[in-house]
Amino acid sequence: MADRCADRCGVGVLRHCLFRHADQTENPHIYVANWFFGGFIITITFLHIVNSAALPVSLTKSYSAYAGVQDAMIQWWYGHNAVGFFLTAGFLGIMYYFMPKQAGRPVYSYRLSVVHFWALVFTYIWAGPHHLHFTALPDWTQSLGMVFSVILLAPSWGGMVNGIMTLSGAWEKLRTDPILKFLVVSISFYGMSTFEGPMMSIKTVNALSHYTDWTIGHVHSGALGWVGMISIGAVYFLIPRLFGREMYSKRLIETHFWVATIGIVLYIAAMWISGVMQGLMWRAVNPDGTLTYSFVETVQAMHPYYVIRLLGGMLYLTGMLLMAYNIIRTIVGARPVEVVIPAPAH
Repeated sequence: MADRCADRCGVGVLRHCLFRHADQTENPHIYVANWFFGGFIITITFLHIVNSAALPVSLTKSYSAYAGVQDAMIQWWYGHNAVGFFLTAGFLGIMYYFMPKQAGRPVYSYRLSVVHFWALVFTYIWAGPHHLHFTALPDWTQSLGMVFSVILLAPSWGGMVNGIMTLSGAWEKLRTDPILKFLVVSISFYGMSTFEGPMMSIKTVNALSHYTDWTIGHVHSGALGWVGMISIGAVYFLIPRLFGREMYSKRLIETHFWVATIGIVLYIAAMWISGVMQGLMWRAVNPDGTLTYSFVETVQAMHPYYVIRLLGGMLYLTGMLLMAYNIIRTIVGARPVEVVIPAPAH
């Protein structure tokens, strides 16, 4: 049987054939991205059903099935996991598909990617209470949310390492491939924001950061840096294959990358500095116990950082306009060419 397998399949896959004959079953390989897309679809559906539970009192009016602190808990269980399973799991699926495709390399560790999925799914679902520190929510629930948020760092960084290490043996492509630059930088922002989130869930840190612009900086490092950049890279990958044409201008893609990256850095750095300053000003007190700064004084102090935030946001928007122009010219104005799609990486 082994000889027949070697003749039919080739020596290089003899081991695979022997395994198949010994098992008498064939388990087809699927992209690990499917795990994340499936988790995203199922969990978001469940979140919406539970969070939308209501008691109808008339044809056009109903009341939430929850009240008081229970309602707050359900709202943040929903809110945080909507971020976790839509803006994290869904886009991790994009990463696990498009990163190997663009790099022309297999996923660094398939086993790590599956562990990443199950650890993320189990841990993320418990993290919502960290949004309700120092509220009427029971202290044990707040602490439970904090603990699971800190644990969440492990699977998150496992996924980041898996994505970055997929480039092993293909790092030179970063010099000439702007799409790969988008993907790599997006994964870097994913790692940064998933470190920052667990750190901000710790009660002593949260006491300074909560309700400040630091939170806005954290959210946008994930939204613009992770979700935005991975989406941009995926779109640039897909357009030539959908329309059978090369992108109108590779130089515009490169320009878009640098404009967007600089814009993000300005945006989130301004919010980090503004947020820490804001939190410190709020907690500053005079010897007699009165507040050192009024609310208006904190707003005035934040003004220059909001100007920088505006500049960063406009740079990011400019990059998206460049992308729209590049795509439109690709679709309607470029000469059709044959696009060679590389074989799937195994």
